[in-house]
Amino acid sequence: MGAATTDSPGATGVRHPHRRARRAALPIADRTRDRTATLNQLLLASVIFVLGVLVAVGPFEGDPALFFLGVVCIFAITGATLIVPWNRLAYGWVALVPALDIVAIAIMQFAAPESVLGLLWIFPTMWLAGGFGPLGLAGVVAAIAGISAALMVLNAEQLTYRELLIPLVLSAVAVTSHLNARRSDAQRTLLAKQSHLLRSVLARTRRQEQVVTEVLEAVDFGVVRIGADGRVAVTNEAHGRLQRALDAHGDVAAFRDDGVTRLPADELPLERARRGEAFDGQVVWFGSEPASRRALTITARRLTDPDGEDAGAVVISRDVTAELNALRARDDLVASVSHELRTPLTSILGYLDLAIEHPDMPESVRSNLDIAERNAERLLRLVADILAASSSSSSSVEASLAPQALQADEITRAAAEAAAARAAARAITIDASGLEPAPVWGDPLRLRQVVDNLVSNAISYNKDGGTVFLGTTTDGVHSWILVRDTGIGISDAERSRLFQRYYKAGAERRAGSGLGLAISRDIVRAHGGEIGLHSAPGVGTTFVVKLPATSEGDGA
Repeated sequence: MGAATTDSPGATGVRHPHRRARRAALPIADRTRDRTATLNQLLLASVIFVLGVLVAVGPFEGDPALFFLGVVCIFAITGATLIVPWNRLAYGWVALVPALDIVAIAIMQFAAPESVLGLLWIFPTMWLAGGFGPLGLAGVVAAIAGISAALMVLNAEQLTYRELLIPLVLSAVAVTSHLNARRSDAQRTLLAKQSHLLRSVLARTRRQEQVVTEVLEAVDFGVVRIGADGRVAVTNEAHGRLQRALDAHGDVAAFRDDGVTRLPADELPLERARRGEAFDGQVVWFGSEPASRRALTITARRLTDPDGEDAGAVVISRDVTAELNALRARDDLVASVSHELRTPLTSILGYLDLAIEHPDMPESVRSNLDIAERNAERLLRLVADILAASSSSSSSVEASLAPQALQADEITRAAAEAAAARAAARAITIDASGLEPAPVWGDPLRLRQVVDNLVSNAISYNKDGGTVFLGTTTDGVHSWILVRDTGIGISDAERSRLFQRYYKAGAERRAGSGLGLAISRDIVRAHGGEIGLHSAPGVGTTFVVKLPATSEGDGA
């Protein structure tokens, strides 16, 4: 998940985090005004220096003494700028520097009134207008207007457009600098607000991430976040503990919920989640040795991004070894008791049959014995179902199979005919128009038991006047049997437990022992097939049985 970083000695010695923390706690002086004043003044001084050199080595039409007085003033102002700690003074004091620059440049301009030295006013003009708001802009415009008026008075006899152009250009530059500064201030303020907002969002996100992390680390079930690209993005500590516990047993082999049938690699929960599947409560046994196997119940939920696109999945795993072992112990106990009941029941049925066939038995007594025999047979069938469902291994089902070449459509049609009277009692129609020739390799009695159970459920949980649709088809390798009803449907919560032994979902489904579907799935898997369902509450349920079409397809 993450690693804590620590300071360690390196080539330059040992770092001291406490010393760094003390240094970080010291207030950092704001030297913005110092840097601004120094850079602006050094730029102007550099231009003046070059200009002074050119005047010194070449001809100059004006008063050299007055010109170099202005140069000296610029250098003196620059020296003072470098010495004075402007950050310790009030903000307005730094405006003295560009103001004095304007005076010094005015002296230089008076030294040569007909020159263009007045263009040097651009530097302090931009500084004042851009850095000191409307007051600085007004001061610049007033200063330029006053100095320009004085120059016009001195050169009244030789007044040209140049005397008017320079103040106009300087005024335009001042206004432009002021507007740019206002725009920059607005952008800086907006960026500061956005930065504050981003810091707040980041802090809140970190707090939420910390809470989520703490919750994930506190729960006792594993959580794996799979990205849209199929890679594992996040796991929690519980998942790591489960993984370490599995790795401790060596080779991590995976088995179906029966603990015996090997689970193919493409049916592993993480592989199914990477393919984009969502599922509930898949039980997988991990471990090569039966005595050390651990059972996990695994659920995958798909995630979507704001655009509705698939964003990966969250896979939840929980160790249910203790629960399943307890259920297995319960099944063993039930199987033991049922086995003990089977012998006396068989004996009772035998003697009842002898009594019923006795020629001297009165009809009234024979009628009562018939009722007793029917209930004893029903009880014996129930005991047989319990024994089959309580078997700890699928080998008992497989050992009882006598597979042969069959036609799935004939088995399904026979089951429909047997259930016709029961369906007619509730005005339920059995539609067998979807039955197509479909060969299967299986035990006729066992497969008939599966189809009878599915058709019986489709009638029991259907609506009065509903329909049961039957269908069969094949692709030559596998064949499918479909049983669909228009009944009350099955909710998502019930669907995940529907094949569990003794489970009876909902108040409307309390009839029966809760073993039919569990036994049917064991029979289908013993044939090398699989049984699945699709359902929606209020719409109906569809069961699909996949079986091998030939002996070569068994177990494919």
